[in-house]
Amino acid sequence: MSRDELAVALRGREFDANGSRDLFDLAEALLAADSLDTAISRLDRPHLAVLAAAATIASADGGFEDAALLAELERLDADDSIRRTLDELVADLEGRLLIVAGEHRRHVPAPIAGRLIPRLGADLPDPADLAAPAPRVLEPVDPVDRRLLDRLGAEAAYSTVAATAELISALGLQPARELAKGGLSLPDAKRLAEATGVELERLPRVFQRAVEAGLVARDGAYWLESDRGGSWVMESAAGRWRRLAECWLDRIPPTLRELVARRSDTLSATAFRDDVRWLYPAGGRWLDEGLERLADDAEALGLAVGGEPVDAARLVVAGELDGAAAQLAARFPPQVERVYLQHDLTVVAPGPLAPAIDARLRGFADLEARDLAATYRVSAASVNRALAAGESAESLLAFLESISLTGVPQPLDYLVHEAARRFGSVRVTAASETDAPARASIRSDDAQLITTLEVDQALTPVALRRVGEHRLLSRFAPDVVFWALSDARYPVAAEDADGRIVRLQRHHLAATPAPVEKSDPVDELLDRVLEHGDGPATEQAWLARQLEAAARAKETLTVTVHMPGGQTADYLLAPASVANGRLRARDRKADIERTLPLSAIAAVGPAPAE
Repeated sequence: MSRDELAVALRGREFDANGSRDLFDLAEALLAADSLDTAISRLDRPHLAVLAAAATIASADGGFEDAALLAELERLDADDSIRRTLDELVADLEGRLLIVAGEHRRHVPAPIAGRLIPRLGADLPDPADLAAPAPRVLEPVDPVDRRLLDRLGAEAAYSTVAATAELISALGLQPARELAKGGLSLPDAKRLAEATGVELERLPRVFQRAVEAGLVARDGAYWLESDRGGSWVMESAAGRWRRLAECWLDRIPPTLRELVARRSDTLSATAFRDDVRWLYPAGGRWLDEGLERLADDAEALGLAVGGEPVDAARLVVAGELDGAAAQLAARFPPQVERVYLQHDLTVVAPGPLAPAIDARLRGFADLEARDLAATYRVSAASVNRALAAGESAESLLAFLESISLTGVPQPLDYLVHEAARRFGSVRVTAASETDAPARASIRSDDAQLITTLEVDQALTPVALRRVGEHRLLSRFAPDVVFWALSDARYPVAAEDADGRIVRLQRHHLAATPAPVEKSDPVDELLDRVLEHGDGPATEQAWLARQLEAAARAKETLTVTVHMPGGQTADYLLAPASVANGRLRARDRKADIERTLPLSAIAAVGPAPAE
């Protein structure tokens, strides 16, 4: 094989490449039982049928001819599609290093046949069953009310989209810590579960879907909203769902997508699983785990209800994501752009708010209740948060007026103006060098307010230290002190060295990680094992490897040796050791010990049968 052909073949196999120093180590790794079992389990039924037929008819040396393989498949009454695509199937098996092309014949290596043949008719179908045509797809009367399934599927899809959006919003307010052993810390997991409205045990799947879609990203030990997540939450509900469904589709192998198309409208979860297990009879655990995960996500995305797929599932698997999104979104609750402003300082949205309105409203109001009709509450602290981000009383009231169905109540108007008047009563800035080791300085014209800050137990973590009637110092950074005061509901503002108010953003968006360009382990492996190239040295190394293996196994071999005059002679030898280019072995016939240079050995073969 050329280097490129070998690289393609190795990328399709699973084996331990780290211990391979040369081609012989690589051969042993590829023929290890675990590697062969994994390769066989990944074969679909047509490939498995051809490999089983080839292994069955192979001669003692594992060889077979193409005509004999075709005749065996005809004897087994193989499906026409297998016989029609036989050349492609054999080429694929060669590409996976399960069949080897010789000069005149093809071969099934003995370890491969040894792992496959004992399983035929036991935990695998026999060759005739493997080569049989696919079972017909029946057309039963569907007793399920498809309209009900579509409605329930749309509800599940909308709930998943809404929960994912709340997850991203919660991470935007406060990142979540990743434990050293993996997984979110329990306090953060509970906080996110409450924010998303899902059970704690279901949160990992919601979180994992967000990770796979690139909506959240890890920055050091913390998970944050990614820049892609920031764009995603501004999309429509249909656009949000489409992105999640696209990630789900990417995890489905193309062959499984063809099965869905084959079943068409009669697809059901049970029939689909039966189809998959029929197509991959050696699949085993990897197949079951993959199906379970795909089914779980399909339920969450509204593509299946109680194991029964909805119409949108067929569209998604066929690649028609836009059509599926439009079909589901037609049953989503309609978005609204107007709200009710209440005298008790609450904001009631009679339906899901448009993303842009929801995002701005969350900037100065806290979400109290999430449902189709969400409730937000405006407080002095939440208004102060918006003012610190650059809003003004006028901009806030103008926005509220534009979205209100009931005008702006007087209590709300008073709260906003009063918060704006008091905003900046406490100022936080970087401490001067003369204040070292302090890093933040807190000042206020109100001495009583400074006294209150000094004794406030909620501010103990930032270690405020009074240095004057109107001033405090802290050894923490200014932004840390600022947000501590903001969380404690003080009218705090950040300022620069010249006394100008500056905007602070609590948590930055993590950049969506670009695919990391990793070194190709297959290329590194080939650089290592092909270092010495091909030629006499490789042939001699192969002889040495065979003799070493026979010595370890205490086997007897037929060794063909070059004699003076150009003739050869066969010796029945039991190798003892190979060192310094020489073989030390016991001659079974003469019952003497012989030492031969490896360069004198023409060939090595098995001992004749007794």
